[in-house]
Amino acid sequence: MSEHRRKPPPPQGGGRAAARRGTSGAPSGHRAAPRGPESSGATGETGSTYGGSASGSPEQPYEGRAAARRAAKAGGRGRRRAGGAGAAGGGAGRGGQGGNGGSSGPGRGRSRGGPPPKKRFIDYPRAGKQGVRRWVPSWKLVTGTFLGFIGGLMVAAGLAYSMVKVPNVPAAAEAQNNVYYWDDGTQMAATGGDKNRQEVGLEEIPQEMQDAVIAAENASFYKDKGVDPMGIARAVVNMAKGGETQGGSTITQQYVKNTYLDQSQTLQRKAKELFISIKVGDQLSKDEILKGYLNSAYYGRNAYGIQAAAQAYFKVDSDKLSTEQCVFLASMLKGPNFYNPDGGVGSAATPEANTARAKERWNWILKRMVEVDRMTPQKRAKVGGFPTPKKQASSLSGQTGYLVATAKDYVAKQANISPDDLDRGGYRIYTTFNKKKVQQMEKAVQRTEKDFLDTKKRDKDKFVQFGGASVDPKSGAVVALYGGKGMDKGHFTNNANTRGVPVGSTWKPLVLAAAMEYGTGKSDGQGISPQSRYNGNDLIVIKDRNGNPIRDAKGQPFRQKNEGTTAWGNITLKKAMQESVNTPFVQLGIDVGLDKTRDMAKRTGILEESFDKGNMNNASFSLGTSTPSAIRMADSYASFASGGDHYEPYSVIKVIKDSTPDPHFTKPKSQTAMDEDIAANVTDVLQNVVKNGTGKKVADIGFPVAGKTGTTDKNKSAWFVGYTRELSTAVTLFRTDPKAGKLLSMNGTGGVPSIHGGDIPAQIWKEYMVGAMNGVDPEPFPQATDIGEVVGNTPTPTAPPSPTEEPSETASPTESPTPSETPTSPSPTETCSPWDPRCQNNGGNDNGGSDGGNSPSPPETEDPGGDDGGLFGGSRG
Repeated sequence: MSEHRRKPPPPQGGGRAAARRGTSGAPSGHRAAPRGPESSGATGETGSTYGGSASGSPEQPYEGRAAARRAAKAGGRGRRRAGGAGAAGGGAGRGGQGGNGGSSGPGRGRSRGGPPPKKRFIDYPRAGKQGVRRWVPSWKLVTGTFLGFIGGLMVAAGLAYSMVKVPNVPAAAEAQNNVYYWDDGTQMAATGGDKNRQEVGLEEIPQEMQDAVIAAENASFYKDKGVDPMGIARAVVNMAKGGETQGGSTITQQYVKNTYLDQSQTLQRKAKELFISIKVGDQLSKDEILKGYLNSAYYGRNAYGIQAAAQAYFKVDSDKLSTEQCVFLASMLKGPNFYNPDGGVGSAATPEANTARAKERWNWILKRMVEVDRMTPQKRAKVGGFPTPKKQASSLSGQTGYLVATAKDYVAKQANISPDDLDRGGYRIYTTFNKKKVQQMEKAVQRTEKDFLDTKKRDKDKFVQFGGASVDPKSGAVVALYGGKGMDKGHFTNNANTRGVPVGSTWKPLVLAAAMEYGTGKSDGQGISPQSRYNGNDLIVIKDRNGNPIRDAKGQPFRQKNEGTTAWGNITLKKAMQESVNTPFVQLGIDVGLDKTRDMAKRTGILEESFDKGNMNNASFSLGTSTPSAIRMADSYASFASGGDHYEPYSVIKVIKDSTPDPHFTKPKSQTAMDEDIAANVTDVLQNVVKNGTGKKVADIGFPVAGKTGTTDKNKSAWFVGYTRELSTAVTLFRTDPKAGKLLSMNGTGGVPSIHGGDIPAQIWKEYMVGAMNGVDPEPFPQATDIGEVVGNTPTPTAPPSPTEEPSETASPTESPTPSETPTSPSPTETCSPWDPRCQNNGGNDNGGSDGGNSPSPPETEDPGGDDGGLFGGSRG
């Protein structure tokens, strides 16, 4: 090979290529290894035991021992570098590739790569394994981990068991007060605290009571160890998933839970309950546990323990309870809020619903007692009927009971706290109620009632009920209410949260507002003006949106009845509202679409649950057959007062428990219910009602007001709802049959033929508002501007049909006409009362409705009293 083609020597440690280019002969330097078979590579060339160059080229100077050591170390760093070292020691043969060559024979190169790996205490990921096997734990690791976990649990359980103490039974009676405050921060009422509770011995508790509780709550009570592992496991899993807590606790667990004021459903509290229950089961006898449970359980009516419950419900001591009464009290342990026949907090806890649930539970417990051998079939056959509790008593006088009930209802819904937990006390509840305004509303009702009613002289004056509520339009705060004569006087239903009392013509402003926003087919979907004209004559044919007559049950065209027979002709909607004429608003409701009216009502705060289900799609829906509460009606009109903004009504601004404010109580944010021009126009129309129409009784109040009267057929209810810019107030008057639970006619009440919304309710409203607005500088209403399309400017229609064409009377509102169903004929109503001075004008100008016009009442099976949850979302609103 010519000299000029020779390539420059590679650097040291050049791997296989360097080995191939190496030449025979010893490397330069005095430390070259001796030649021999044991040091030859596959070609017989000498190798360096230090990993130096094998080429023997004089161009590669000797670099000393340090370089050799570095080259030797580099031979163990990965497969590629090991090959290089092997090549230097073993030439171009196999030893060079695998690192097996070298002066000491096969394997020498790899063994010199570094020290063996150290052993780990936990071999995971596993050393010496490749791929998936590296991540599969060994059986030793699995077994060790499991045993360690079990051991840790046993140690923790042992420590927890040793630390818990058996609770003291009297601790259940040491619950704190719930303190309620007025809007100025002064105390309104304190409930709870010294609980109605007296401990009695097991010998003073009838055996039937013990058997009923064991059969219903824990049939294996005398056999189990005090805990139900499966029940606890279900509760833990369900709480971990964020679901509802599960039942299934033993009597021992329930007894332990009752001794703790903290009733939170948390894992920590459940763990405490478990360990204390185990210790209680070990240290106390079953009879002691049963005695403690029956003496600490909550039965409703503020009664803790069997003795207090016996007195609260049946006015007897516990040892005098009958079998029927024992089973009744055992039924209450399921949850008094939903089983106490008095009713409870929330729309689902009505007296009727609770009574039905209590009877069902009562029968089930008796059946269960026979099944688990706690009662013989023969004895069961001798058990009497469901017992009737004695009349409930209350220590809260006047309106305080209704205020507390309203605030309690709101707290339970907002913070998702059960009423039973609330009854355990410890809460400071700051309300929106203004003490002065509450007193003024109560005095206004009492003075009017005194002047108006004489129950000794007239039977028709019996069972008359008053209700009212007042709301701040700028926030939704409920500042005052009137719920009845007082819970301390036996009236436990809250008339401010009325249910089953139709609102009559006070519904018409909502129909008008919907027409201003959505328009009708006559306006091509554009909103219409209150100057639009509709036929106001009596008994006109109501037509569907296609212009076809709506048919009654006999197939004849349905004719709407006004209160009188005045031929109003084509009148503006403003005039129709002034005189509360029915026919224009019934036809307007159909033209706009009843669903649009419902939408507008919901946006102003009316709950969908309060809509009259029997008339949802019927023409009479526009005449106010729905049954919102007084609170909701005041809140709905507050949307007009505030310029179209709506605030959800609320009664609590702050709740504190254990010095910590609850985060659920913030003021509601405003929502747009309607355009401000619509609100201003509705207000203008309702101001005219007060100045010139059915609300003239309040016209001289001395500051700007707007309002609407409302009365239903046969005068079963009468309303006045009105407002200023600062306050919106609703007042209702109705009469009920306390036994049958239905509305009664007020015709003849107060010694007059009929009652209308412009009479007694308007008088109460006026007297209250004069006091409530005292010291307030009233803000004027915004000026109404022209709005919408003016429709219906046609000549006055012909006179109404002759009396012979008048349809027959009907009783059921569910048979009212509907665009999609076959309707019945309308109900004739009483003529305007001669007692009403407005009837003397123009031969009955008020005949369009001196209240406003009559409308069908709801089915007489509905109970008008009670707490409907109208403020917070109850089923009847």
